[in-house]
Amino acid sequence: MTELRNIARVAHVDHGKTTLVDALLRATGTFAAHQAVVDRVMDNNDQERERGITILAKAASITWKGVKINLVDTPGHADFGGEVERALTMVDGVLLLVDAAEGPLPQTRYVLQKALALDLPAIVIINKVDRQDARPDEVLDEVYQLFMDLDAGDHHIDFEIISAVAREGRSMVGIGMPAEDADLSSLLDTILEKIPAPTGDANAPLQAMVTTLDASEYLGRLAIGRVVNGTMRRGDTVALLEEECNEGQPPLKRRLSQLMAFEGVSRNEVQELSAGDLFVVAGFPEVEIGDTIASVENPVALPRLSVDEPVLRMTFGVNTSPFAGKDGKYLTSRHLVERLEKELLGNVSIKLFETGSPDIIEVAGRGELQLAVLIEAMRREGYELQVSRPEVITKEVNGKRFEPQERGVCDVPDEHVGTVTQELAPRKGRITDLRTGDAGRTIITFECPSRGLIGFRSLLMTATRGTALLHQHHLDWMPWAGEMPDNRGGAMVADRIGQSTGYALDKLQLSGQFFIAPGEQVYEGMVVGECAREDEMVVNAVRPKEKNNIRTHSHDDAVKLPAPKIHSLETAIEWIQDDELVEVTPKNIRIRKKFLALEDRRKANKKVKV
Repeated sequence: MTELRNIARVAHVDHGKTTLVDALLRATGTFAAHQAVVDRVMDNNDQERERGITILAKAASITWKGVKINLVDTPGHADFGGEVERALTMVDGVLLLVDAAEGPLPQTRYVLQKALALDLPAIVIINKVDRQDARPDEVLDEVYQLFMDLDAGDHHIDFEIISAVAREGRSMVGIGMPAEDADLSSLLDTILEKIPAPTGDANAPLQAMVTTLDASEYLGRLAIGRVVNGTMRRGDTVALLEEECNEGQPPLKRRLSQLMAFEGVSRNEVQELSAGDLFVVAGFPEVEIGDTIASVENPVALPRLSVDEPVLRMTFGVNTSPFAGKDGKYLTSRHLVERLEKELLGNVSIKLFETGSPDIIEVAGRGELQLAVLIEAMRREGYELQVSRPEVITKEVNGKRFEPQERGVCDVPDEHVGTVTQELAPRKGRITDLRTGDAGRTIITFECPSRGLIGFRSLLMTATRGTALLHQHHLDWMPWAGEMPDNRGGAMVADRIGQSTGYALDKLQLSGQFFIAPGEQVYEGMVVGECAREDEMVVNAVRPKEKNNIRTHSHDDAVKLPAPKIHSLETAIEWIQDDELVEVTPKNIRIRKKFLALEDRRKANKKVKV
């Protein structure tokens, strides 16, 4: 059996995980001389490249001194924690990357906590030691403190330390600046020395855990996971142990028609894989995450994967606006259900629930970002839909109502510290730590109900002109904190269909801020702006200039309008109220009322008051 190591890279967002794997692929000659080397090769999803984050857990392999090392890349955002948890079940150790200037941040704590729960040894990499504001010695002390805060055992705290400049492929053991001619040999040698080889028995009956799903146009559904015990051979008949098998149903029997392993960044066909190796298999259309692939003679299921429960939910519905069907390819409830069920197969941290309408589905997830990424992926694929405002999922504990609570860390310029503290107070947020950093910035740690943080990110970015950094993750459940204040103005709602005119907007511009520019198509019930007063304001945004014989210089001056506020998908979802929806199509994002006609809205309001 080939010598093997399985290791995951875990860290907070933007601390260099994906950059490090690029450097390791180069350092071990995994890229052939003729291959074009793409930066962030593991982030091959369009949204991953645009947002600069990892969303999906992926695997690659390298070979060092005759030992195959499987590298599993994990997301850094807490919203994609389901991916992190699944990735950690595939490995025997972790590379914990920490930025030499920023130090451990919320997601560092989250992923380390998950790794320690699985008793995985860690190699700590202090990355970006070439930064001008790097403080590696202090950061190392903070890492030790984090391990102790998480009640890590002595064997976990006795970790190996590597200093690195991943972008340049340089590393050294201990704290310091790697030499100009240094490479990643010290890191690779440390992996072989400190990360244990897989412990499974290759001669035992087959047991393999499915942790991820993928799809191929030619092979259909693909199951990805790890061989825990035994040997998986191409062409063998195996048993698929689904969740229903625990209820007495017999396992399904299938033939392994395709068997692949990770080689570099590719998947290559192999004849067999032994305990400890990562696999990709085809021929199981029924397979789901958490299933066990076992021997037919002795089918024993492995413990199923468990992940944290969703904390936010929102509805996805068929687009019912007057402009429905103009942009998209997939418009019906059948298309919507099929796409969401496909997402469910590969994403264990999302759950679907039926509603009273066949055209509306409730989707629960780990956070705003996760749900926004799903909606953005669907619109790019040609789907049209309308989504509601996110709301938190609550639960009863001893007869009392509890809601999810988040821990956040906000890195802001010193002059904006007051803005953050003032905004958190009405949202029932509580400052737990305030630390002055370098370069005129302050790091604020706080705890707040998840409800209070809906819309907080966009407000913070506006107030600080995009200079703030905000990271948050699910902390715990807390007693219901009561009603949250709403500082949003009323909606400016179009009263008819047509093309907006500069003349109409000019007459209305003193009433509030517009979301549209002249020349855009609007319809009755579409929200075209935000007004200063609290209740909605019905406006005629398509009113043309009256034609008459009066000609004066002042009448003929060009209309001067302020730039409209263009909502992104995230800001639109955060802005809307319970009686509004975001219409999402491949080409447009519009905000609309649930009931488009004014009379229908009045009737709905009367029912609510009754």
